[in-house]
Amino acid sequence: MWYLGILIIFVLFLYLWLKNSLDKNFVKYKTDFQRLKSEYDISLSENAKLKQENSDLENNAEDTILLYDITKEICKSLEIDKVFNSFKQELQKYVSIRDCKLLKSDADLSGYADYKILPLKIDNSSIGYLALSKVKDEDQDKCHILVQQFLLGLKRAFLYQRVQELAIMDSLTGVFSRRYSIDRLHEELERSKKFKYRFSFLMIDIDHFKDYNDKFGHLVGDAVLKETAETIKENVRQIDLVGRYGGEEFLVILPETDKDQAKFAAERIRQAVQIQPIKAYDEDLKVTISIGISTFPDDSQEASALVEKADTALYQAKQTGRNKICIYGA
Repeated sequence: MWYLGILIIFVLFLYLWLKNSLDKNFVKYKTDFQRLKSEYDISLSENAKLKQENSDLENNAEDTILLYDITKEICKSLEIDKVFNSFKQELQKYVSIRDCKLLKSDADLSGYADYKILPLKIDNSSIGYLALSKVKDEDQDKCHILVQQFLLGLKRAFLYQRVQELAIMDSLTGVFSRRYSIDRLHEELERSKKFKYRFSFLMIDIDHFKDYNDKFGHLVGDAVLKETAETIKENVRQIDLVGRYGGEEFLVILPETDKDQAKFAAERIRQAVQIQPIKAYDEDLKVTISIGISTFPDDSQEASALVEKADTALYQAKQTGRNKICIYGA
């Protein structure tokens, strides 16, 4: 029976060996499983984090695109005030802000100590300031983007305004161009017809202007034109219009003004030009002007005829001595 004892011992040994091996493998597999589970949990966490970051990026991208799309709204108008009002409305939709103001370049900034002041410049020229109050830190980026869009719209409106001014202004004298002035004359004629107003038209000519050009040169002649135009502008009302008719001739439209009132206004202009010294380079000059007056509806109800009759009166003033005023039909 001795072999039975050996068999039992062998089986027992084999059992213990197998159990020990299985225990070791189980511990190893358990450790590997826990490690893999931990790595899997970490991967799930990182994946969720990446998804959230991706979602945040998408949302931020959509917000940014939306903010840039606001340019379309801001740039709908070519009037500076309307551009600003549109910008302000859009700004208040996306940014928490207490106040927003558009200030002129000569504005007193001392009253805006608690505002963030942003200078507005186009081609290194100041066109004013944007004053912002109480912008939250988390809205700073949005606010910056919106301000950039506002600048685009403002620059577009400003440049359009400059082009329009160049189209209607005489570049040498700074008064309105002939074409624009005649258009305004037609408008004033229709307005006066509708409301039964009188208005007067002045045609003004610089006396002996050719002599200034011939004697002193065209640069001095240009200076005479600019100074005379400035003096005329300074001696009319805000509602009156001063234009350059051509050469050394100027025109003035006097709304709601009869003949007597027009004569008074013309005399004020004539005297102001006569006493105004003109410094043109090395020359100290004095000039005089002659003025012809026509009045609606007394002299005509047509714009071209009013111009013609004022010109006729001007010719009479020049033929009878210059530096004087003549009224058509008087």
